[in-house]
Amino acid sequence: MSDAAQPTAAEVRAAAEAVKAALDRHLAAVERRSGEDDPAVYEAFNELAAAAEEYDELLYDRYDEVTPFEIPGGEDSLPPYTGPEEPNALSVLIRRDYAVVEPQRLLAQAGRVADIEAGPEPDPEGANGAGNSVHAALGVLFGEYEPDEIASRHKEFGLEEGDSTLWVTASDELAEPGEWLEAPFDQADPQRVVCRFDMSAVFDDDLDEDDLEGHGAELDEALEDADR
Repeated sequence: MSDAAQPTAAEVRAAAEAVKAALDRHLAAVERRSGEDDPAVYEAFNELAAAAEEYDELLYDRYDEVTPFEIPGGEDSLPPYTGPEEPNALSVLIRRDYAVVEPQRLLAQAGRVADIEAGPEPDPEGANGAGNSVHAALGVLFGEYEPDEIASRHKEFGLEEGDSTLWVTASDELAEPGEWLEAPFDQADPQRVVCRFDMSAVFDDDLDEDDLEGHGAELDEALEDADR
């Protein structure tokens, strides 16, 4: 950003004051909340998130600094829960993304599985051509191992983790057998999400070496305060 386009110090200070005011409004809404899904708390949360994001952007543009916390924006947060208070059924929706970074390792692992399944006289190409095709190798591995085991051993299979998410949604009754198999995620209602767990590189708090050198004193002081 050019110097002409940078925010002024007064604008950054005003954004900081806006965050303080939004914090007060959020706390007041929480203190007056009428229930777990009080719309006033939800509105105050979104206002606080927007104010914090604005301050963070101006602070970075003006001073090349960031805040030590992250508040999800209103568009990323889930809407208030409107599902049953006493659910009779639930659905667990999971998505995990992987990049195939070492195809040869993937093929080798699938080939071993195929050889074991083939018995004492294994097919040189592996069962179902697992040794020749990444597509076939993925089918072999995910057919042999549970998704949780693949998640814990993904590096052995030549995979690299991407984003992942798990949603637990509530429903009034269990779906009919085969009802949603053609499109398993199409009926996910964000307003019926009981809890949600996301993992992404965007949430990483790890600092690079330059950051550690520049903020070492602050980290030491924070650790000392925590010990006290």
